[in-house]
This record gives sequence, C-alpha cells and structure tokens, in this order.
Amino acid sequence: MAKEGGCLFRIGYFFYSRTRIGQIYHNRDIAKAREKYPDGQTHSVIQPLKYGELTLTPLPILLDNYSYILKDSKSAVVIDPGDPEPVIKYLQDNQISPEAVLVTHKHWDHSGGNSAMKQQYPSIRIYGGVHDNVNNVTDTVKDLDVLQFGDMSFTVHFTPGHTEGHVVFLLDGTPFGMSDSLFSGDHLFLGGCGRMFEAAPSVMLGSLDKVSSFKGDVLVWPGHEYAKDNLDFACHLESSNEESKKKYDWIKNQRKQNLCTCPSTIEEERSYNPFLRTAEPSIVEALSVKEFEQPITDETRAKILREIRTRKDSYKYKL
Repeated sequence: MAKEGGCLFRIGYFFYSRTRIGQIYHNRDIAKAREKYPDGQTHSVIQPLKYGELTLTPLPILLDNYSYILKDSKSAVVIDPGDPEPVIKYLQDNQISPEAVLVTHKHWDHSGGNSAMKQQYPSIRIYGGVHDNVNNVTDTVKDLDVLQFGDMSFTVHFTPGHTEGHVVFLLDGTPFGMSDSLFSGDHLFLGGCGRMFEAAPSVMLGSLDKVSSFKGDVLVWPGHEYAKDNLDFACHLESSNEESKKKYDWIKNQRKQNLCTCPSTIEEERSYNPFLRTAEPSIVEALSVKEFEQPITDETRAKILREIRTRKDSYKYKL
C-alpha cells in the first residue's frame, strides 16, 4: 500500500507541476483563500518596509504565501505572484508599474499569476530558472546570472531540491544601506526548508549548504508564513537549543497579532533551523539513530536531512 500510495502521489504531482491541470487545482486553492479571508482580509498584516530609497513589501497572498514587491526610485519588481488579483490591486493602489517578475520555481502558488501579469503589463519581463519549466516566462536564468532593475541588482543562485530547477534571488543591499536580501521561495523558510519533491537529499543538502554559506547578516525572505510550525518542530527536535526557544516565543507573539515573521537572517537560521544543522552533534543526538554516529560525512548528513524531513512531515503541531 505504501508503494501504491507513493506511485499515486508521483503521478498526481507530475500533473500538478507539469501540466495545466495544476492550474485548476491552484484556482481551487485561490477560492479557498477567498473563503477564509473575505473582503480583502489576508493571513498577515501588510507592512511595507523602507531601506533608503527601497520600499520592500511582503505581500500576503493565498492561505500562507508571500509575494514580494520591491520599488526603488527608478524601477519596481514583483517576486512570486502566485495569486495575481491581490498583487495587481496592490500595485494599482500604490501606483506602481513593475518592470519585471522574478519566479523562484514552477509551482502554481508561486507562478500562477504570470499570465495575468503579462496581460496587465504587456512589456513586463518574467524571469524563471532555466531548468524548471516555469509557465509564461520571457527570460530564463541560470546560476550566478545578475539581473539589474534600477538600482536593484539580483544574483541568481541555483538551489535544486524542492524542484529540480528552483532558484533563489540575492539582492545587493549596498545601494540602500542595508544587508543583502535573500528571496528564498520554497527552498529556505524561517526554521525550515521545502520538501524534496524532485531531488535526492544529497542534492537538497548541497543547496542548503550553499545558502548557509552566505554572509550571516543576509536577510531571509521566504515564500510562506510557516515560521510558527517550523519553530514548534525545531524546539521539539532539539529541545536543548535556547535560540530556537527564544525565536519560537517571539514568533508566537507575532502571529497572535497576524504580523509577518520575516525577515530572519542566515546567522539566525544557522542557530536554530534543524535543516541547516545536520552536522551538529546535538541534532545527531536528538535523532538517536545509530547509523548517524561519528564521523559525520556529507553522506551521513544527507541521511540526517532525510530523517529530519520525515519526522517533520509526520509531526503533530501544537495549536
């Protein structure tokens, strides 16, 4: 039965991620979000943030997604417009005309607004990873490509794991007097990472190691508001970690007020995110799996990553 269930999942996932059938399911998810959050309500308070000449807005969409709208004095960019209606409304209400859309990966909750953005803004450029078959792109990007819009300079980093062609975008913060900003899609979350739908744990581990090696002050802007569940699990798994406990308390207070929990920083994530801590003895001890004994090689770390993912997927979250 387990094999049969896995096969059915793979077939369903193929049609969701590779065909327009996925768009039908995505439209159902949009309808669910409208039902849960009627009359323009959202899962989080909209809080535009100012960094010099840059305005960065985490825009809550769907049930728990974030799209991002970035505007400097010369240009504007949208990241992951999964639901085009609230994105376009926000742009129009604030008289913003975007030059480009950056898409981290092909899943419809991140790319589902591409077509509508094209229709609304005929000259817009839509960028997606060359290996990920993102719908309606005008330009494909690869690892270490640099995209320039006004004073905004984004470096593309290839991060396969969640999907085979997932990319993240690293914004150079220098022109705005801020730290660099990582728009991480479904690769890295506050306290978590995306499921490994299309790659082996060793591939995901390499991608996580890549972002974990970024400067500690890099700001992390994820594609979902998953922080509360992620830190709940992190505290459960590594109960001795005081950093995760402090972060969890802060997140619970934020979410009581429907406030956004991002950004965190890479340094913070290294201190409490179990998916970035696969070489830590405290994580190995917490898992209590004999084959994870020293020395901890990359092969062992990939097994640890898979075990953490399995336990998180079956974890019963606190209310």
